[in-house]
Amino acid sequence: MSKAIRNLKFEEAMRRLDEIVEAMETGEIGIEESIGRYEEAMKLAAHCRQILDKAEQRIRQIQIDAQGQPRSEPFEPPADAAGEDQPPV
Repeated sequence: MSKAIRNLKFEEAMRRLDEIVEAMETGEIGIEESIGRYEEAMKLAAHCRQILDKAEQRIRQIQIDAQGQPRSEPFEPPADAAGEDQPPV
């Protein structure tokens, strides 16, 4: 995954995905460009999934204490998760 994609916020990546889909659906780009944009879209989708997975993990860290009050514990990613942020190309 390119550094430019990794640095995108979720909303920015989704906006770019929408742009790609619209360009492909309207036929405003040719087949060769469509293939390149499809590859970009797959990387963007993987990036968005990764952001959502991390958000879900953080949410799961919120616990209710004995008094019924929510408390937050820092999320510690599993040691085997290192390097998984780069899906095969």
